[in-house]
Amino acid sequence: MIRVAAVGDIHMGPESQGTLRPSFETLPDCADVLLLAGDLTRHGTPEEAAVVAREIKDLGVPVVAVLGNHDHHDERPEEVTAILREAGAHVLEGQAAVVTAGDARIGVAGTKGFGGGFVGRCAGEFGEPLMKEFVRYTRRCADGLHGALKDLDQWDCDVRIALTHFSPVPDTLAGEPPEIYPFLGSYLLAEAIDTAGADLAVHGHAHAGTEHGMTSGGVRVRNVAQPVIGQAFHVYNLPGRPD
Repeated sequence: MIRVAAVGDIHMGPESQGTLRPSFETLPDCADVLLLAGDLTRHGTPEEAAVVAREIKDLGVPVVAVLGNHDHHDERPEEVTAILREAGAHVLEGQAAVVTAGDARIGVAGTKGFGGGFVGRCAGEFGEPLMKEFVRYTRRCADGLHGALKDLDQWDCDVRIALTHFSPVPDTLAGEPPEIYPFLGSYLLAEAIDTAGADLAVHGHAHAGTEHGMTSGGVRVRNVAQPVIGQAFHVYNLPGRPD
């Protein structure tokens, strides 16, 4: 059994230094990897990223992360990414990482993702240039996720996980106002997951949403925004391949 700890939307700032570290230090006893599903900082400043870095450094389990919209707010995502990577995290955007737990290979493909909505009520590449670019950006994120999942084919992973900030399905948005669903996720992410294949999809962003969902192709989706799971992280058990 492969144990996947995950949390998103921790929104750390200087005054929250040390609040998650005691819980994170228990991870080697209960998990094989920690996934961070974006919105790790409040405003995306390097100073806030340094707070997160100190929380996750030398935890004894691999850490894999994507950034969220808050982590882009200060328009320095490259600096935030560099600080987290210096602390040992794999920070993904259209990329994949393979980490190990004993003999097991855990493959994680990640992207922040973006909005646009879901089948039947979604934005289209039509009209003003800004609207077309909105949807094209979402498509680029989804294409990056698809490519990263396909890259995992060469690694013969025991489990494959799609890690995003924005949601791939409306199921895990239940509890949020329906009017803002288009700003919380996109069906294009689910299409990428279903066509490339994954055992689990993890996201954040929807603070008032619901933990459990599923893509139309049957992939389990979990909203791990901290306000939803109500704890420092949640652990999901995934069966590895049979011997």
